Amino acid sequence: MTEQINLVPKRRFKEFQNTPDWEQRKLKEIVDLLKDGTHGTHKDGNDAFLLSAKNIKNGQIIIDELIDRKISSEDYNSIFKNYKLVDQDLLITIVGTIGQTALYMDTTSKLAFQRSVAIIRGNQDVNQNFLKSTVDSNYVQKQLKQSASMSAQAGVYLGDLEKLTITIPELSEQIKIGNFFKQLDRYITLHQRKLEKTEALKSAYLSEMFPAEGENEPKRRFAGFTQAWEQRKLGDVIDGLYNGQTPSRFRDDFWNGNINWLSSGELNRSIVKTASEQITEAGQADANLRIVPKNTFVMAITGLEAAGTRGNCGILGIDTTLNQSCMAIFPNKKLLSTQFLFQWYKMVGEDYGIRFTQGTKQQSYNAEIIKDLDICLPKVEEQLKISQFLSEMDNLINLQQRKLEKLQNIKKAYLNEMFV
Repeated sequence: MTEQINLVPKRRFKEFQNTPDWEQRKLKEIVDLLKDGTHGTHKDGNDAFLLSAKNIKNGQIIIDELIDRKISSEDYNSIFKNYKLVDQDLLITIVGTIGQTALYMDTTSKLAFQRSVAIIRGNQDVNQNFLKSTVDSNYVQKQLKQSASMSAQAGVYLGDLEKLTITIPELSEQIKIGNFFKQLDRYITLHQRKLEKTEALKSAYLSEMFPAEGENEPKRRFAGFTQAWEQRKLGDVIDGLYNGQTPSRFRDDFWNGNINWLSSGELNRSIVKTASEQITEAGQADANLRIVPKNTFVMAITGLEAAGTRGNCGILGIDTTLNQSCMAIFPNKKLLSTQFLFQWYKMVGEDYGIRFTQGTKQQSYNAEIIKDLDICLPKVEEQLKISQFLSEMDNLINLQQRKLEKLQNIKKAYLNEMFV
């Protein structure tokens, strides 16, 4: 005898706890429209945006008016010859980053989509807010990832979308769930925009509180500071540099000790509070490693051809040894503040990592290159004032980031418990 599966979510609104179980359906059975965007090539124009999967992010349609392409009204009308986007159509990415969703609003700018985005319009038995949330759920996302992995190219075909298993309750419960996630998404979006606004504000301050290239005074200064900044080589204002090594991986007695060992992948452009690996005293002695004290500035010096590594740095919040991909810098305290060095390098690190590194396939710094980097400095008193202000902004950004991550984790938990 086959065991019957109860299609009931772990978490349910009280008024629906005694209502019928949910019903499993194929997506094609509950939609009036399921299609992908245009497959054609279109000339640049000035009428409507032609967007792709990269424009669907964090539950929103993201349009950059300076970068995103526009097409002509003729091409736009040709794309929508047989159908029109309507309010609440569900958009889902099916090429590249799979499974990102957003609801189209009829107040959105005039736009069309390339084939990397599919359009889903539920029938009268389906609430679109619920449909978006159920597609966001772990159960449906796993189906999408599985379909993508079976394709010759990284993508999901319309035929795969049609076969998605969707579990739905009665319409009244769908509406309740859909509205719940709609409000939660609005709250997350509000915090996302708040974070982006603070990050943009800090970026604006950075551009005004440091001199432009070729100049020796910034646009914005704290009261009481009027002296011109001085152009120096970094090597002239530091006491030393140090980068580490890796103890032999073939010696078990060198690893899993109680001495922190840090790699550049753990530099987070903030305070580094943990190291993922530890070594023993024997490992430290074998690689001739010194322990770098907390409050030291450390920067990534290898693998800088990768955008995610280039410009990486941090302030140590722990005592630790380093591997060969990290360089610790020890400022002359009479000339250079560690916190100012940190804020300065966060600003220039991406650019310097492109302009001044060496290597063919792998881009890297060495000690001599680092010493030869240009840095424009005020007196230490002004450095401290600037770095304190920017550190306070960093703290605010980190706080807002943690709040946003908490909300996102809450949503993930609800998605896991409120769908089957």
